[in-house]
Amino acid sequence: EMHLMESGGGTVQTGGSLTLSCTASGVAFGDADRGWCRQAPGHECDVVAYLGRLGTPYYSASVEGRFTISEDIDKNMIDLQMDYLKPGDSGVYYCVTGRLWVASGRISEYEYRGQGTQVTVSA
Repeated sequence: EMHLMESGGGTVQTGGSLTLSCTASGVAFGDADRGWCRQAPGHECDVVAYLGRLGTPYYSASVEGRFTISEDIDKNMIDLQMDYLKPGDSGVYYCVTGRLWVASGRISEYEYRGQGTQVTVSA
């Protein structure tokens, strides 16, 4: 069974940056879709960035150009570099695997999910 552990959340001002990290243990990420979803209060967890089967990055329209997802295969780790943060980026960020989508109207199916890390962007 895979265990996902996130780190790197916190509070920043608008325009600031944060880097989130996720380490997998138990099972390697392998070729599974792996990435990050963001959950704001009262909302579903929406995928904002993920790496597809061939390592291709996908981003939601709301973060395209501001967030960068990367991975270290040897360390079984994925990172999310978040720049030019906005208050709308606030929420709990979860590291997830499964069948992931960023396209509007597509429903992601999560196989594993970490415990999440809070990101708060103040105005």
